[in-house]
Amino acid sequence: MAYFQNNNVRIYYEDVGQGEPIIANHGLAEDTTYWSESGVTASLAAKYRVISIDMRGHGRTVVEGEAKGYNEITMGEDFTALADHLKLGRFHLLSHATGGMVAARYGIRHSDRLLSLILTDTGSETLPTMFAADGHEVTEEEQEQLRILGDQLRQDWIKNQPPPPSYLQRKANWRANPGVFTFKMAEHPYSDRMYEIMDDWGQRRNPWALMEFMQSFYTDPDPMVEGLRRIKCPTLLLIGEFDYVFLKPTELMAREIPDNRHVVLRGCGHMTALEAPKWTAHELLDFLECVRKTGRAKW
Repeated sequence: MAYFQNNNVRIYYEDVGQGEPIIANHGLAEDTTYWSESGVTASLAAKYRVISIDMRGHGRTVVEGEAKGYNEITMGEDFTALADHLKLGRFHLLSHATGGMVAARYGIRHSDRLLSLILTDTGSETLPTMFAADGHEVTEEEQEQLRILGDQLRQDWIKNQPPPPSYLQRKANWRANPGVFTFKMAEHPYSDRMYEIMDDWGQRRNPWALMEFMQSFYTDPDPMVEGLRRIKCPTLLLIGEFDYVFLKPTELMAREIPDNRHVVLRGCGHMTALEAPKWTAHELLDFLECVRKTGRAKW
């Protein structure tokens, strides 16, 4: 457990294992434990050096001052700054969901710095098309209703500062209203453990920073197809079969990134490392071994 100061941000990171370095980030509202508490970090650290970070606006990372840097360019440069601080040359970049949006665009700009790029449950746009848990695309009217409801809930919370619900209440709400990103997780026989991990994320993060991050980050619907075609490093695209939001973005990346491996985890949703940690780790390790031995994404 350590911190790295990069201008006005204190980036929290965990550094375990030995071997070729992997820098890992995570998705919205998550932190380093998306990988470590699922057991994926330990599986990778048996052969690789795994350096997991809490992104800006998340976990134990702290942004000081007004230039928050809640955008994919600034957050991508955090990878470079951390790698330089640790005296790393080229490194593997492992990502999930929102963190994958940052990583995909970092790969477009800096694939020469990467040994490989691993994008799980994500896309190359930073404003993806949203879907509901039943698989239908959310209409503009539904999105506006959700935005209004979200604004009302935030204002009520700011005004009234109600006591936080208990863990049991939070878990009951997650089960009753799982949403498109966690509905398959809710069906899992070990969902209680997954909810514990999710709840821990909430205990570590600053809700105000997360709210500001959400308002700032999701701005660009452009998948940057021409940029994807310029990615030079081997790339793994891993996605859950029922990750409705990112199925098409992943298919697009699979068509456009020159050297890629596209893996669909059957029966899984968006939270692949939590829902299928051993399968996820197996796919990551097989890809990394292939890159090490062949320099390519596929055997």
